[in-house]
Amino acid sequence: MTGQVSGALDGKVALITGAAGNIGHATAKLLASRGDRIVAVEHPKADCSALEESFSGSDDFLLLSADVSKEEDVKAYVDAAVERFGRIDIFFNNAGIEGAQASIPDYPTAEFEKIFGVNVLGVFLGLKYVLPVMREQKSGSVINTSSIAGLIGSANMSGYIMSKHAVLGLTRTAALEAADYGVRVNSIHPGFVDSRMLTDIVHNLGAPDTSPFADMVPVKRLASLDDIARAVAFLASDESSYMTGHPLVVDGGLTVS
Repeated sequence: MTGQVSGALDGKVALITGAAGNIGHATAKLLASRGDRIVAVEHPKADCSALEESFSGSDDFLLLSADVSKEEDVKAYVDAAVERFGRIDIFFNNAGIEGAQASIPDYPTAEFEKIFGVNVLGVFLGLKYVLPVMREQKSGSVINTSSIAGLIGSANMSGYIMSKHAVLGLTRTAALEAADYGVRVNSIHPGFVDSRMLTDIVHNLGAPDTSPFADMVPVKRLASLDDIARAVAFLASDESSYMTGHPLVVDGGLTVS
């Protein structure tokens, strides 16, 4: 990596799930530019070529394959991170899928169970195995990826809405359990992000592009990937040392009213 910037994250170990996705990749690059060592976790079937290219030749990067909905895979990625770097300072618990768009009567049960497995069970299992490492260290920052979908309702997206509300509940519970050990747990709630996920949702809803969504936002634009990455980096850093159990909304004012 080139162009390293001095910052409050220097030398820390950051574990990121869903690391080959748009937000995960952007966050990995930003944290690395500030001096962090990166452990990237992705599904075995994911295309990690762009991520690998970004970190080509780096000794401070480890790419691991795991299905976050499988407990043995989660335990293995946590063990591998500790074996390689000795600790975990930052956990961006980020892996997620959007699932189907359909009314509740028409929503496929198998699809609902799939989104629960990744977005809820995956977050829970990450907390289950990372928190003991951080408790032993008596330090650490966890950032769980929720969404504005974890704060509001939306028709025809019951699986995604359910899952992101659950992430907020897990965040608040984990924050209370971890506070005595010097470990902070927060969640990030992006609004409309210029990303593959939003584009797919828009197309599935029958819209030609994302421009109507940008018009709905008070600041009249979609969030960039860097907008979200910078918010994650803030929660990861000591600059947010008095924040825990907090849902950080990054939505351009969309949920204000």
